[in-house]
Amino acid sequence: MSFSGAVKEELAAHMSSARHCQLAELAALMLFNGGVCDGGMHLCLDTENEAVARKCFTLLKKTFNIDTVIQGRKRLIPDDGTERRVIQALYFAEKEDGKIELTKVVNPILIRHSCCARAWLRGAFLSVGSMSDPRKGYHLEFVCDEKVQAEQLQEVLAEFQIEARIIGRKKYQVVYLKEGAGIVDLLNVMGAHVSLMELENMRILKEMRNSINRRVNCETANISKTVTAAGRQIEDILLIRERYGFENLPDNLRQMAEVRLEYPDAALKELGGYLEPVVGKSGVNHRLRRLSEIADKIRS
Repeated sequence: MSFSGAVKEELAAHMSSARHCQLAELAALMLFNGGVCDGGMHLCLDTENEAVARKCFTLLKKTFNIDTVIQGRKRLIPDDGTERRVIQALYFAEKEDGKIELTKVVNPILIRHSCCARAWLRGAFLSVGSMSDPRKGYHLEFVCDEKVQAEQLQEVLAEFQIEARIIGRKKYQVVYLKEGAGIVDLLNVMGAHVSLMELENMRILKEMRNSINRRVNCETANISKTVTAAGRQIEDILLIRERYGFENLPDNLRQMAEVRLEYPDAALKELGGYLEPVVGKSGVNHRLRRLSEIADKIRS
């Protein structure tokens, strides 16, 4: 199962204890998956997502104590008068001719409480949400049919300090998050705590790998730099020995030249330990620079 599928399974199993939160989540499921059938006279749920259908059935049972009827891909509420209670509770419109008109956005009354907004976001993700594999990258999105739906999602997310953006994709409006921290916050808001912990573990592992790679690259660069500098120093010292002679060098520079030839791969600090008396890294660097200046004069 994909990570996105695992998140939805966890959210589908999450059930709010308060009726007002259950109504908010049911409103999201009907908003993004619902429709009207039989000439607009009845509510139906048209989805191939079994988690969404299962959650919708459960919420209808808990909030209205009614069972649903399945007819093909259409999941219908039985025509026994209870359907009007559902329409009123979810603030859907009913025309004079008895036909039902679904709203494009959820009524703000249903999500005025923070707990209800969390439940609504949970239903929205179950309906139109998806998430990429965190091991490859961070991307979570809601694909909406209407721009007003995308804007309402963006506003609700902002109430939880989660920054989301909207982009058009063909005929759809996509609300998306690309920051790992924002996705973690959203999973927490929706109540997907198991998935949140799994994502955090992946993030930690990914950051550790990146840190190790940066350190290895840095050390490799430093080694390369040291080797290049040592090669240049040895080239200068060999030139001095051939064209000038070590016997013409001051004692401290002569000793420095001999130690560098004897230990061509040693770092500056290590070279200083071979001198008598011992010299620090800056002292070694100073002597090597003086040798380089002498070599430059010989070349010129």
